[in-house]
Amino acid sequence: MAAVDIHLGKDSYTVEIRRGLLEDTGRKIRRLTDAEKIAVVTDDHVGPLYGDRFRKILEDAGFTVRIITIPAGETSKNLSVFGDVLNAMADFEMTRKDALVTLSGGVPGDLGGYAAASYMRGIPFFQVPTTILAQIDSSVGGKVAVDLPAGKNLAGAFYQPKGVFIDPNLLKTLPIRYIHDGLAEAVKYGCIGDCRLFELFETMDTEADLEVHLEEIIQKSIEQKARVVEADAKEQNLRQILNFGHTIGHAVERYFHYETYTHGEGVAIGMALLTEQTERMGLTEKGTAVRLKKVLEKLSLPVTVSVEAARLIPEIMHDKKRRGNRITLVTIPRIGEAELLPVDTEELSRYIVTGENAL
Repeated sequence: MAAVDIHLGKDSYTVEIRRGLLEDTGRKIRRLTDAEKIAVVTDDHVGPLYGDRFRKILEDAGFTVRIITIPAGETSKNLSVFGDVLNAMADFEMTRKDALVTLSGGVPGDLGGYAAASYMRGIPFFQVPTTILAQIDSSVGGKVAVDLPAGKNLAGAFYQPKGVFIDPNLLKTLPIRYIHDGLAEAVKYGCIGDCRLFELFETMDTEADLEVHLEEIIQKSIEQKARVVEADAKEQNLRQILNFGHTIGHAVERYFHYETYTHGEGVAIGMALLTEQTERMGLTEKGTAVRLKKVLEKLSLPVTVSVEAARLIPEIMHDKKRRGNRITLVTIPRIGEAELLPVDTEELSRYIVTGENAL
């Protein structure tokens, strides 16, 4: 079993990675909490697949369990569904010593984590991520949130889980599009801090290659995130490098009402377009954009989108990273390195263009 320790003082925890780990999660959670009740937040895709099995795993460990199921998809990550989850927890008569577990992809993970942070001003929670995107990114680091009509993740908190349990076997029920969607974040980690991880993607040609290296990719991605989170738990400075590709990516997601592009697909577009432009501007080593686009295309991820740049800039103005008339973009001087680039919002059009001045 691989394990990555996240060193955050009193908020430290361990991310465990092993095929078949799901069967042991009840016992492992029991060692970490004396809770009597556990609320499991999942969605209506994952719940029918794993809900009954997971309930028994937790009950066998001595917990009283309630499954709280929300509709799948980004559109459920809102204050109304958040309120429904809190009310379900209250109806379950949970106390401050009880716990919450997310069995899910990123949406129930973010929303469930925020519910744990808010209910009675905070109860322990654990993550059992079921998508590659959640396993390598959103389940680690303690950023929990819901979306507002004005933008993504605008209501939330920094609230660390007590443990994260990753079973790559859970990915077997995931459509291939969503495997590749999550791997966009792994490519990001290669770009911003681990050139060997990026080079691993360059060597893989088939889905069989991916399966062989999947646990290694998950572990290396989490190690990169751990390094950044430990240095900057609340995104005051360095942690912003994790947003490589996200400023444009979130704008693309929002422009299409979260219906056309997945999160990873939006990030892929953002990474490719920004890197292509910063290379033109002399901020990125020549040849980097071509290497990046080849890897993304190998994973069937988009690298462009047919929307005029001017239409996306208003969406970027809702980005939570904006400070007044300044926003920080993340650039890569070369594969494996990242830099923060503060720019005036009036200059965004310089960074979000193609040769035809359209995305």
